[in-house]
Amino acid sequence: MLVGDILRKKTPRVVTVRMNETVGIAAKLMRANNISALVVKDVVRSEGNTAVGMFTERDVVRAVAEHGAGAINVKVSQLVSVQQLVSCTSSDTIEHVRHLMNRNHIRHLPVIDDYSLVSVISMRDIAAAVDEALNGAPQAAA
Repeated sequence: MLVGDILRKKTPRVVTVRMNETVGIAAKLMRANNISALVVKDVVRSEGNTAVGMFTERDVVRAVAEHGAGAINVKVSQLVSVQQLVSCTSSDTIEHVRHLMNRNHIRHLPVIDDYSLVSVISMRDIAAAVDEALNGAPQAAA
């Protein structure tokens, strides 16, 4: 099974946050969209609008633990590691993606095809697809 097989069944919408936004804005975006991770984008003069990292619920918790109530004013850029974005393509196998997630201790991967962000795949997406393949029918979300 390929990442693209799962993406065909997902809404293609990707919610992003800019590096210069605050934790408060990021948390509101996650809540409004009922998601647990955002793709972090940066505007780079030479490369345009570039995905540079992921901002997750774990980052919100870490910000609150480190900064208390003031965490809502902390910039996303202070919490996101942009050393190397871990991503996949729609032609990658699910096994490869699971390996990347396990090796990097992450639950969400941006899907980038031809240098363009096309989606985000989560461990939940993979689990649902595997359940469907094994049981022959889509499983209801819990």
